[in-house]
Amino acid sequence: MLILQAITIAFNKILKKGRFHLKNIIKKAVLGVVIAILLGIMGACSSSQTDNSAENADTKKSSNYPLKPIEVVVPAGAGGDTDLNTRIMAKYLEKELGTSIVVSNVAGAGGTTGTKKVLDAKPDGYTVLAFHNSLLLNNIFGHANYTYSDYKIAGIGVIDQSNTFVTSKNAKFKDLKSLIDYAKKNPGKVNVATEVGGMTYMQIKEFEKKTGVKFNIVDVGGASDKIAALLGGRVDILPTSLGLIKSYIDSGDFVPLGILADKRLEGAPDVPTFKEQGVDMSIDKVFYWAFPKDTPDEIVKTLSDAMKKVTENKSYQEEIKKSLLEPIFLDSEEATQKLKEIDSQYREVYKQIEHEQ
Repeated sequence: MLILQAITIAFNKILKKGRFHLKNIIKKAVLGVVIAILLGIMGACSSSQTDNSAENADTKKSSNYPLKPIEVVVPAGAGGDTDLNTRIMAKYLEKELGTSIVVSNVAGAGGTTGTKKVLDAKPDGYTVLAFHNSLLLNNIFGHANYTYSDYKIAGIGVIDQSNTFVTSKNAKFKDLKSLIDYAKKNPGKVNVATEVGGMTYMQIKEFEKKTGVKFNIVDVGGASDKIAALLGGRVDILPTSLGLIKSYIDSGDFVPLGILADKRLEGAPDVPTFKEQGVDMSIDKVFYWAFPKDTPDEIVKTLSDAMKKVTENKSYQEEIKKSLLEPIFLDSEEATQKLKEIDSQYREVYKQIEHEQ
């Protein structure tokens, strides 16, 4: 404004001295043009300052994250491994981030209800997804039109390498060789529990492809339903995680036939791998945390760094290992690559399923 006044005064002085002999109407027109130009310049500067202020405010918000409690959405019911692993991680993250973390169980539609909630959430860092491989499978089987790449993955804090096939103590087979031999002689006679379209279903189909057997696949529902089916004698084989049925193994009711891992577990050294028994299969169930796609990178990094510190915490390691899980940290880039590899593996198995239909 001071610049405008100074130029106006100078201009009037020139006119008064008679250097330009213009008519009054021309004087006013010229003065009006000058004023309009100056106002335009000042308006642009003001707008630029406002934009920069808003940008600086957003940057400050990101750098100060978190400023309030964080909601973590678990697309599964309370009491399962996803819920348990998330709550353990959240407990330690609260100390690292200095804020409370609220775990919300949003079950339904195979996990898509919860994953969609986070996908559509405001990308401000206060709504986070905590889930596993099922996000990939929901996309592969056509239950969702989005997948892991539609989020910003903060990291993986735990990996379940204890995927297993277990049978009852009275079963006809006690290892993979006896299972394969019996299944080949009796095609379609071995009943295997699963939830069609889930992780265990993919494991069963891959096992059939690798060994040449044919199971009778029984869709009995979720984890608790599958356990009940084996206990009740309605199925012969239960694909699950060792940590979920550890008490049944300890009691002798269930017998593990092997684990789908590259090496034996530290917490279950007596259980051989599938590979040791001649079946080249290995699959990791990864538990990751992810944000809506447009979340600022600074916020994603803040959570990722905090997750890394948690996985290095000895108390966390001891607590998570009680469930026969591995506290392995993968950052945003590494976790995304890991999910890409698992997705590729699943799509190969899905081609087999499509071919059979």
